[in-house]
Amino acid sequence: MARYIGPKSKIARRFGEPIFGPDKVLSKKNYAPGQHGINRRKKNSEYGTQLAEKQKAKYTYGVLERQFRITFEHAQRSKGITGEILLQLLESRLDNIVYRLGIAPTRAAARQLVSHRHITVDGKVVNIPSCRIKPGQVVAVRERSKSLENIAESLAGFNHSKYPWLEWNEAEKSGKYLQLPVREEIPENIKEQLIVELYSK
Repeated sequence: MARYIGPKSKIARRFGEPIFGPDKVLSKKNYAPGQHGINRRKKNSEYGTQLAEKQKAKYTYGVLERQFRITFEHAQRSKGITGEILLQLLESRLDNIVYRLGIAPTRAAARQLVSHRHITVDGKVVNIPSCRIKPGQVVAVRERSKSLENIAESLAGFNHSKYPWLEWNEAEKSGKYLQLPVREEIPENIKEQLIVELYSK
């Protein structure tokens, strides 16, 4: 499974946002990395701004370039607003759904749970993090994995009403994907129109 394995705090500092989850380094050093990061006043070109937005989206959802491009092309072929559909497709990934349900504290942790066969979709074990979940499907913690300490810690006190497109069943440790989220419901600070403009060149 291809994934980014480089320094995460450095990337988060580049964008000035905790895109990989809570970051202690970012909270202490809220400026760009590098020797001159604290005094950097670089003015980005239009292309640079668009590229940076694409990179931020890729890192946020843990998707590498080829997979991101394929997802964009899928969004482009679909009816509707390309940028919004792109985010909906990214939100529909199994690892993202596991993260949104609070089963894992970060998307990286969610990918690991999926890869290690702790997650089921409609009762069947699925170990492909990029698997696209459709409205109506149920994502759950595998029966034998419900006692795992890291899952219990992540779920403890998690607010399951944050995402109206998901419905959580505490007794079953499962969540139903009700519908595609509209743009206003997706909390990520991503300017998807810049990504559309970049790929349209």
